[in-house]
Amino acid sequence: MRDISFRCWIVLALLAAGSFRTSNAVHAQQPKKKRPNILFIFTDDQSFRTVSCYPGAYPWVRTPNIDKLARMGIRFNAAYNGSWCAPSRATVLTGHHPFGIKSMTFKGQYPSSSYDPAQCRFWPAIFRQLGYFTAQIGKWHTGTDAGFGRDWDYQAVWNRPKHPDNAPAYYKPQLISFNGKKEQLVPGYSTDNYTNWAVDFIKGKNRDKEKPWLLWLCYGAIHGPFTPADRHKNAYPNIKVDTPKDLFGPRTGKPAYVQKLNVWARGPQGEPIYKGKGDYQNRNGVTLTEGVREYNQCLMAFDEGLARLLQALADSGQLENTLIIFTSDQGYAWGYHGFRHKLGPYDDTIRSPLIFAMPGTIPAGKTCPVPVSGVDFAPTLFKFAGFDKLPWKMHGRDLTPLLKNPDMKWTDPMLITHTGRRFGKDTDDPSKMDIIEGVPWWIATRDGNTKYIRTLVKDEIEELYDLSTDPDELTNLALRPADRPTLDRMRTLTINELRRCNAGFVNNMPRPKTQAK
Repeated sequence: MRDISFRCWIVLALLAAGSFRTSNAVHAQQPKKKRPNILFIFTDDQSFRTVSCYPGAYPWVRTPNIDKLARMGIRFNAAYNGSWCAPSRATVLTGHHPFGIKSMTFKGQYPSSSYDPAQCRFWPAIFRQLGYFTAQIGKWHTGTDAGFGRDWDYQAVWNRPKHPDNAPAYYKPQLISFNGKKEQLVPGYSTDNYTNWAVDFIKGKNRDKEKPWLLWLCYGAIHGPFTPADRHKNAYPNIKVDTPKDLFGPRTGKPAYVQKLNVWARGPQGEPIYKGKGDYQNRNGVTLTEGVREYNQCLMAFDEGLARLLQALADSGQLENTLIIFTSDQGYAWGYHGFRHKLGPYDDTIRSPLIFAMPGTIPAGKTCPVPVSGVDFAPTLFKFAGFDKLPWKMHGRDLTPLLKNPDMKWTDPMLITHTGRRFGKDTDDPSKMDIIEGVPWWIATRDGNTKYIRTLVKDEIEELYDLSTDPDELTNLALRPADRPTLDRMRTLTINELRRCNAGFVNNMPRPKTQAK
């Protein structure tokens, strides 16, 4: 029955599009409005601290082309797309928080994963059915089925779940499948390869030039192993990265698992060095400064590539009819709160940059203080493209009012959840949680600058931060009796938001530790 109603919805939408064309034929003085192209750029592990136009960025970092894009449109202060790679991507593609994503599982050799496309549908397939030419280039981390022919008309994909042995090859030769064909080992620097393929696509190669297009461009940069292009290996010389205040602790007001984090040591010169297990993301013994330098050097090829993408849009006359979105799956901590990389609920582990730009349509040079979530992209893109009805119920909210007026009053909260490698009904019982690198499940909400965190462990403390006065989240207001009314309000707001989104675990959450009264 659901499939029948869905097909009916598609027919009605196509009829509506036909009726729009007929109306224009009758009223010739009303020009036909073109659907916007959509260039959705998605980087990997990119913290807001890597972008020089963001407050809190490393003071020596330079990203001239990302900054240019921000001047062209609206820079959002805070995007929370996910806690690690796979759920971020699945959230964007479905419009659902991980607890609402059906059938997705991670089993076998990591990152091997799977999903049932009949239960876990991705919205680009609907854009295809509504007349868009859809494409995906780059990293894929959401099941061995990469969706060619169903979600994508064109695809040049590095499918990590399908080829675990090639999964560490972020900057080395990658197994690439073009349009569903057998993978071939492609040499060259991956960031440059993806940009080359995307520029060709923008200029008209490998697509139907009569259709509006959607390109989801997924860079592997700046994920580890941090390997800058040869031309950037000497960039940012003589820098010094300040040690975060609570890298070694004490970490007052943090849950027990944060207190136990112990992956950094003092090196011979007193600077922090990474002492965790050597893996392809970090070299054991690398100093904080060396790691952060290489991390930001890796971004330089992307920033150069962004300039080429913008030039290709301008040269082909598509710049003013293309919505450009730039964001990342999540951030990267580099020592804040003792974390090595991501997974935690703090801005320094998960907060991403986010920019929307479309010259002549979206206001230029604006910033928006509203925190947004990865579930918000799909509803926003449907509305922006002129499709008023969503194909299924989504958890996110349409952000198009903010794209018209980024200063408007916004009352809806931002919700993000971390449920490890579990999705859908597998998240209903937090007592059966899987713990990744010592990090248990958690939920977090933001209401303006007020942020609430609840670790889903029995008798664990809650967390409450005022990000306007404490952007580094060092002072847990949940422990202060004077802030109990705010704590109660945020707790209620969070539960209401989980219920709105039908989170199966909402009534099974373990009791938090009683706070001071």
